[in-house]
Amino acid sequence: MDGVHTDGRECQAVIMSRIEAPVEDGAAADEGAAAAGDLSGRLLAGLPAEAVLTDPDVTASYANDMASFCPAGAPAVVVLPRTVEQVQHVMRVATELRVPVVPQGARTGLSGGANATDGCIVLSLTKMDRILEISPVDRIAMVEPGVINATLSHAVGEHGLYYPPDPSSWEMCTIGGNIGTASGGLCCVKYGVTAEYVLGLDVVLADGRLMSTGRRTAKGVAGYDLTRLFVGSEGSLGIVVRAVLALRPKPPQQLVLAAEFPSAAAACDAVCRIMEGGHVPSLLELMDRTTVKAVNDLAHMGLPETTEALLLAAFDTVAPAADLAAVGALCEAAGATEVVPAEDAAESELLLKARRLSLTALEAVKGTTMIDDVCVPRSRLGEMLAGVERIAATYGLTIGVCAHAGDGNTHPTVCFDAQDVDESRRARESFDEIMALGLELGGTITGEHGVGVLKKEWLAREIGPVGVEMQRAVKQAFDPLGILNPGKVL
Repeated sequence: MDGVHTDGRECQAVIMSRIEAPVEDGAAADEGAAAAGDLSGRLLAGLPAEAVLTDPDVTASYANDMASFCPAGAPAVVVLPRTVEQVQHVMRVATELRVPVVPQGARTGLSGGANATDGCIVLSLTKMDRILEISPVDRIAMVEPGVINATLSHAVGEHGLYYPPDPSSWEMCTIGGNIGTASGGLCCVKYGVTAEYVLGLDVVLADGRLMSTGRRTAKGVAGYDLTRLFVGSEGSLGIVVRAVLALRPKPPQQLVLAAEFPSAAAACDAVCRIMEGGHVPSLLELMDRTTVKAVNDLAHMGLPETTEALLLAAFDTVAPAADLAAVGALCEAAGATEVVPAEDAAESELLLKARRLSLTALEAVKGTTMIDDVCVPRSRLGEMLAGVERIAATYGLTIGVCAHAGDGNTHPTVCFDAQDVDESRRARESFDEIMALGLELGGTITGEHGVGVLKKEWLAREIGPVGVEMQRAVKQAFDPLGILNPGKVL
């Protein structure tokens, strides 16, 4: 099979043929057990015993991330390396035995990108969790992939520095996972997404070779930008084992403003006025009436349930009160019925708590959610929210929308009862309708959650046949056997 490209199904078939022989065939069963034992034995030759997990009850707990409607298989083994050399060993064994490898971080993803395939090696990088360097002069940090986002943020903060990407799961998610999905967060409107902060990477390739990309300097344009190629690749091209991240000076404490609107269209008009006016908020978030009600039901925060949309704006400038006043005036001009600026950091955090609770609150509505992350041009944001409202009515479902309004990244969240077959069907169909709407409005199917299993068919629609062909060529170049995270993205 050397040099021959196989897709994920073929890789899966190879390993499963070795470890899942029919029970009634004693010789074949013995051969399958021997093959499974051979895999773990080969892995143990370069890993400590505690790093190789084979108990099915334990490995099953690593089977999937937090996405709905994404199938997951049964791993043959879960490996938890602590060093680069151990990751290289895993990939050499996987290449020799043609075993698929599924890289994982904290499994907080929402697209099935970390879901296991039958017979795979799950490569969990959570034990590689060291911050290797923080340089205030160069304004960089060098970290391993298992470092928790919040841990890094607190560590660099002690040096007067700031790592801006802040996904909602920042207290749980890992930097490696953030890199894999090119994740964003609440502060993207001013500071951008993960891709803009990854300067360089150390990557273990499918065959076990170690490659370094990028730089640790402020500038550098040598060769093709392979660093950006790996960011957002969801572990399908290589295993990130170290990252050089750009840092910024720590900004002043931000102040937040809340504006209540009689319609989602009016709130979206305010967003357009704010951005057209040249303002640079550190945060510009929107919650529709469904989301506001869900947060109140969950946390009894006393948010105004008469509102059709609640807009939160924040500034971390030297004089945030003046910036909030200017934005407040624009909100009133767009039709806001009430504008309430926070007076201090405590009030600001209280307002932001409501936004951070949005997805948890919507999940509590029915017990299960599908969280979309369609991103549209800011100028089409109002059309997006109106379209989601129509889709909710058509399918008879509760769909709440919270959004990073400042960059057009919406999170329509479909609430449904997973035990109700018909409601589950309608939820899945409405999800597809929302993605189709996003493309019709000139948007993209994912702004920060990635493609994974959930959206790979939609990726083909977005980028077209030539785009798919070129992306498959890239995959072939880095992973000719197709063993890295098979069945994802493409």
